[in-house]
Amino acid sequence: MNRRKEINPSEFKSNPFELFNSGWFILTAGSFAERKFNGMTISWGSAGTIWGKPFAMVVVRPQRHTLPFLEQGDSFTLSAFGAEWKQALGFFGSKSGAKYDKFKETGLTPESSRKVAAPSIAEAELVLECRKTYADWLKPECFVDAKAAETWYPDKDFHKMFFGEIVAVSATEKYL
Repeated sequence: MNRRKEINPSEFKSNPFELFNSGWFILTAGSFAERKFNGMTISWGSAGTIWGKPFAMVVVRPQRHTLPFLEQGDSFTLSAFGAEWKQALGFFGSKSGAKYDKFKETGLTPESSRKVAAPSIAEAELVLECRKTYADWLKPECFVDAKAAETWYPDKDFHKMFFGEIVAVSATEKYL
């Protein structure tokens, strides 16, 4: 099932705007070994270099069931999929892990990651394994563009952002 091979992050090739905005990721946090984890679809985030290391940054609203797994664990993964999994990603983004076993409902398979505690997903074409390096809440007083805060946070449910050093990448040929 898993057609991915491990690659050096510097060999990873992709359009980050396409991955986040139109492709989406499943963000997974928690511990695969302990069977305590959750995943959710995300379309906001970034990837690049910070503090001399490759990183991914994700944001999660306070009401999301995945947030405590991110806060308590030391890692997270980002898994990208082919178009045939769009419906499953829709489910992961619209249903709560507090009420549903999202993996059972969608047919996706959690698996042990190579270098972090958070699970990867077997069917993914790309997995970024990230070790948390920084976390903080977006703060209303820090918005330079006040209109963005008004538009995206009418309920004042500001995201918490998490930076993670990308410590492993596994991908199909599509990402080389």
